Amino acid sequence: MIHLLSMLMLLVFPAMVILAALKDVASYTIPNWIPLTLIAAFPLAALAVGLPLPAMGTAALAGVIALFAGMAMFAARWIGGGDAKLFAAAALWLGLPAATSYIFFTCLAGGLLAGLLLAMRSARMRPVLAAGPGWLAKLSEPGGAVPYGVAIAVGALAAFPLSPLAATH
Repeated sequence: MIHLLSMLMLLVFPAMVILAALKDVASYTIPNWIPLTLIAAFPLAALAVGLPLPAMGTAALAGVIALFAGMAMFAARWIGGGDAKLFAAAALWLGLPAATSYIFFTCLAGGLLAGLLLAMRSARMRPVLAAGPGWLAKLSEPGGAVPYGVAIAVGALAAFPLSPLAATH
């Protein structure tokens, strides 16, 4: 029963980052309740898997560092506010051991996302995509925003197996 509970708590992370990516693609927003859910569920998940207190502290440090980095990226207008909050909340779950991989995979996914959006926004593809669902037409608009929550989610999911939380299982 305890093992099942800890596994269920660990599923909160992928569920929330995937939901954030989907919301970002559909509306260019990440609702505040998603990063708040991640922050609130982290201590419960950490306790459920038996994460030592020092590891919880370094995870909190990773979250704070990521929050300041996200705020700087938001101030530079590189990412949106929801992206910055998701970036920090995911870093909390990943901790310092997975931070380098998280940043690497997020940057890689962001570059691929930007390339895909450039292709979608080309004169050749735009008319085809404009006939699709509203969210797809919106994504294909030239000069539109980048739903960077998708890249953050990919980076977070790729780095999650390296996190102290996942390593306990």
